[in-house]
Amino acid sequence: MNESNMENEKTPLYVAFSTQKGGVGKTTFTVLAASYLYYLKGYDVAVVDCDYPQHSIAGMRKRDAEQVGADEDYKRMAYEQFTRLGKKAYPVLCSSPEKAIATADEYIAAGHVPDIVFFDLPGTVNSEGVINSLAGMDYIFTPISADKVVLESSLSFAMAIQKLLVKNEACRLAGLYLFWNMVDGREKTDLYAAYDKTIKELELPLMKTFIPDTKRYKKELVADKKAVFRSTLFPASRPLVRGSNLEELITEITYYIKLQ
Repeated sequence: MNESNMENEKTPLYVAFSTQKGGVGKTTFTVLAASYLYYLKGYDVAVVDCDYPQHSIAGMRKRDAEQVGADEDYKRMAYEQFTRLGKKAYPVLCSSPEKAIATADEYIAAGHVPDIVFFDLPGTVNSEGVINSLAGMDYIFTPISADKVVLESSLSFAMAIQKLLVKNEACRLAGLYLFWNMVDGREKTDLYAAYDKTIKELELPLMKTFIPDTKRYKKELVADKKAVFRSTLFPASRPLVRGSNLEELITEITYYIKLQ
């Protein structure tokens, strides 16, 4: 069997970071995971930005490209990186939540076969179009925080998805996993222990890795030459990865989605 036929037989994984509440990090983790796996681990990746109409990730790609074009240090970094990799930046495809699957399917039908397609999806479970897109995922990862309102909303979303889609054999969705984000080290651990107990009682899968509350997760390319963390053109800088639990999170994600 020739190599092109083998490539055509590859089935991309559809993975979404999705939650019902905004500001919990789904867009940030979509970018961080895509950039880490593409630029550092060598996987072929595409991103479908369903944050309609503002398209946050597409906007980030535009800012990244403008910053690289205007800054000699970033320009050199980009040249060295893409020369070494022998490939361009991963694509960011704009879509609406309802058309997310169709957008990815059309991209693949045009001859692009990535290992994984990340979707930045909202968690509006009262929209049939969004439910259909969520049903078309292979895996969903939901960041949660210890804020009572956010947590209740996230757990409500997760339980609905678990009941409607994960336990429905007719659906493609194989699993939904929660993970703690913005964990404040000053908060008493018994608060999280109580929440973990509730999550376990609801029979919702909770990942082992938690993400500490740190400003680095908001750090994009800037002109003052500080290390890069969140970027669509570069992976997170090694000094900033330390202590962020980003590597641990992505390692756990690749385990759950069985990424070869």
